[in-house]
Amino acid sequence: MTKIYFSPIQEVVIHEIVSINYDDLLRERITPSGNMPLYWCDGILFSFSSMPMTRDIIKEYLAGRIHWMEVHYTKMENYTPILELNDNEYKALLKIRVIDTSLSLLHKDFIKWLKSQIKE
Repeated sequence: MTKIYFSPIQEVVIHEIVSINYDDLLRERITPSGNMPLYWCDGILFSFSSMPMTRDIIKEYLAGRIHWMEVHYTKMENYTPILELNDNEYKALLKIRVIDTSLSLLHKDFIKWLKSQIKE
């Protein structure tokens, strides 16, 4: 019988967190090769960029620690699977997919921590 282990992430190291305008958050996910999705969890719309997978970062990952280089976020009360941005630069109505990660323990813990850090 195959042994199966669940080894969840124990620690997230975030190197930069920026609250940005809703339209800018959508706009940043638009690339020449397609639109990157955003994440939504418990009233926060966000994106993050991970560190490149070097040997050291892989060791950290296997030890239960991940590094996010940058997190950009804005408040968005309700989940919507597709967001639209009417962008003058691209002269188009752009659609960005949103992934509901409210069932992710990692994302729930992150959003709980983020909300405790937000200064109104």
